[in-house]
Amino acid sequence: MKITVILCTYNRCGSLAKVLNSLAVLTLPESVEWEVLVVDNNSSDQTRNVAENFSSWHPGRFCYLFEPQPGKSHALNAGIRKAQGDVLAFLDDDVTVEPTWLHNLTAVLRNGEWAGTGGRIVPEWSRPVPRWLSLGSRSAMAPLVQFDLGDVACELSEPPFGTNMAFRKSMFEKYGGFRTDLGPRPGSEIRSEDSEFGGRLLAAGERLRYEPSAVVYHPVQDNRIEKKYLLAWWFHKGEANIRQFGISPGTRYSAAGIPLYMFRNLAVRMLKWLLAINPSRRFSNKLKVWTKAGEILECYRVYRS
Repeated sequence: MKITVILCTYNRCGSLAKVLNSLAVLTLPESVEWEVLVVDNNSSDQTRNVAENFSSWHPGRFCYLFEPQPGKSHALNAGIRKAQGDVLAFLDDDVTVEPTWLHNLTAVLRNGEWAGTGGRIVPEWSRPVPRWLSLGSRSAMAPLVQFDLGDVACELSEPPFGTNMAFRKSMFEKYGGFRTDLGPRPGSEIRSEDSEFGGRLLAAGERLRYEPSAVVYHPVQDNRIEKKYLLAWWFHKGEANIRQFGISPGTRYSAAGIPLYMFRNLAVRMLKWLLAINPSRRFSNKLKVWTKAGEILECYRVYRS
């Protein structure tokens, strides 16, 4: 088995060096071939120098690819086309990994039982967690890139996070690559390119596995522990929901392309937000309001286009 780690990056040369340093000390069985492919998505900083330095220090292990088309999904798909591995693992450019990460993430993909895996993502806090942020709330924690389903490996019923996932390359050959209308790019923060692909596999009946021993550490920067960041993240998630899933089939009544049931849902969520007393619950309800507002805006965009 040969594994390619695809790491897409844009103007983060400082954090890129840290993740490459942690990848340089990965421990895998000698029988496993592996490579790290850094996909530079048109960076203007020292990204190329950092990546090429690692290529010269570890020839044949670290590779550099420049992708001029802006957009993370374009970079991901370029990496998939270039990758030599029959198993593809994916990482973000601001994380660090444990030495056993890659082996633990991909070991079960040696046979055809599993289409892909997702590992544990542990947040590294830069400051104390505010009272209004509930660590047990999925809606509050998703933008902070935490993925932890416990200590026992299990079959996934939901897609893994792009920060720590792997698939057999044949899955991309069979189902296509990442959708380029999703994923961050200049002028748009609409994401969900990773969850859309994982959801596509699950909908087709493919099996995905959660592997808790494949650990990635993700720093939570100060700006992410701000209400405006979390609200914006979930607003864009609402936009992505419509692009990914569309409007519920059988919808009969709408105004300007917006189903009337969305206005009812928005009103209910606003009421729960305004009536909540507990600070963390109140904010979690507010996030749901912003998500629904994003869905409504995207419906209107589709109507106008």
